[in-house]
Amino acid sequence: LQWQAEQTCRQLLRTQEEHEQLLQAAVEQAEGLEQSLRNAEAVLAERAAQLRDAQAQLSRNKLLIEELHGENRRFAMALQAAELRQKSMEEKNQLLEEQALALKQLIGKITPASLSG
Repeated sequence: LQWQAEQTCRQLLRTQEEHEQLLQAAVEQAEGLEQSLRNAEAVLAERAAQLRDAQAQLSRNKLLIEELHGENRRFAMALQAAELRQKSMEEKNQLLEEQALALKQLIGKITPASLSG
């Protein structure tokens, strides 16, 4: 009985050592998983910050684009007004050229008559 009790005791000790080794391996694995989780959380936090920065930049870009559209509309209106003024000036110029030609013709008619008179 004593030999059997010693054998059982040795077997229990081996089983206890195996369980302790398994427990230690499980603890080490859990610690590794916790470290992996902390690393993943840090990466996610960094990515979230990058996304917030990108979103802020997009908002600023959107405002700039809206401002540029407004400036573009104002430039288009100014260009249209300038084109209308240019067209008006060209028409006035044409009228003045026609009047100048008519005056030259009139002067041409008057000059020979005054020279002969």
